[in-house]
Amino acid sequence: MSAVLCHAVCMTERDTLLPVNERAISVRLDDEARAALDELVRSGLTQSDAIRKALVETARRRGPRMSLTAEAMMLAANEEDQRIKAELLEFMGEPSEPW
Repeated sequence: MSAVLCHAVCMTERDTLLPVNERAISVRLDDEARAALDELVRSGLTQSDAIRKALVETARRRGPRMSLTAEAMMLAANEEDQRIKAELLEFMGEPSEPW
């Protein structure tokens, strides 16, 4: 078999010999997600790069929000904080209407 034929048929010299640390997933996209993916692909990203980038950016944005939620739950369970809130409520009274 010639080297050219083997290269065309037996493409194992690069891609399949390197370890792959990625995990393949399948995703069902609704119309909105499909349109967003198409827009990212038109900007020059591959579908995989666009999806990876969107996942990472979303996780980064949610990180602080999740931390704030955890902090709010911790404060809500804090007896000292509850005592201070009760004292302030007693001192200031119930608000008559929303601001």
